[in-house]
Amino acid sequence: MWPDSPDGFQSWVHPPKDINRDSALYFTFRGDGFVSRAQAQPPEPLAADETRWLEQGEEIYLGEFDGRSCFALEVKGEAVAGYSEHGLMSLLGRLEPRSFYLAGRAYQLIEWRRNHGFCGRCGGPTRAHESDRARVCEACGCIAYPRLSPSIIVLIWRDQEMLLARNAAWPNGFFSTLAGFVEPGESIEQTVHREVQEEVGLKVANLRYLGSQSWPFPNSLMLGFQAEYAGGEIRCQKGEIAEAHWYRFDQPPSIPPAWAISRWLIDDFVERCREDAARP
Repeated sequence: MWPDSPDGFQSWVHPPKDINRDSALYFTFRGDGFVSRAQAQPPEPLAADETRWLEQGEEIYLGEFDGRSCFALEVKGEAVAGYSEHGLMSLLGRLEPRSFYLAGRAYQLIEWRRNHGFCGRCGGPTRAHESDRARVCEACGCIAYPRLSPSIIVLIWRDQEMLLARNAAWPNGFFSTLAGFVEPGESIEQTVHREVQEEVGLKVANLRYLGSQSWPFPNSLMLGFQAEYAGGEIRCQKGEIAEAHWYRFDQPPSIPPAWAISRWLIDDFVERCREDAARP
């Protein structure tokens, strides 16, 4: 099933005046590490009282989640006994999907705040925008919104086969779909055609958009497609793709786990092929 956006969350820029901090959730990071109580399994956001032992930096209001206020909180200093830290990637599949969505949102906003304390145009200090989620330069007025890098991810199919590739940086035997970032001036569809041509030398047609996934590594939005093979021979991009092969829908290699958008694309294709095979 293709996952929907998280229920129960409302995004807001500024906290209400009557905010209840006692019940608030703090998605806390020290550097790149998600901070939780050491005994919490799986890791979980901190309550307000649990942050008092930490050297707190700036907090960012996220919104309301199931009636509870949520904050992104950056902490400084050394690691503190009684707390554990986890790389965001390690939380995939461990955190409940809605909590992971908010942890990724918090991390991206903390990174944005770290990188935009000063103006990229004139170097002047920035302050929070009065109404938008943005930073405003006090000297020249330049506005910096949180950065988002759109990218495509695509499953190519022909008949009952799907094309899967192994990135040059991945271990032997692990395969996934093709992906790449949108370049300035491109449409999303143009990106799909260009990336497929560059990475494996193939032409595709009949693009089908299935959905998207926030991918906070560090700030991507993955737009998922399926595309039909339209010609060409596999020619792997040197230094980028180690190998690529066609696989029958019922004979896949080692593929990404269920929480990844690439797996959603694969599972959707496999289900369609199974339904076709079951028809009389």
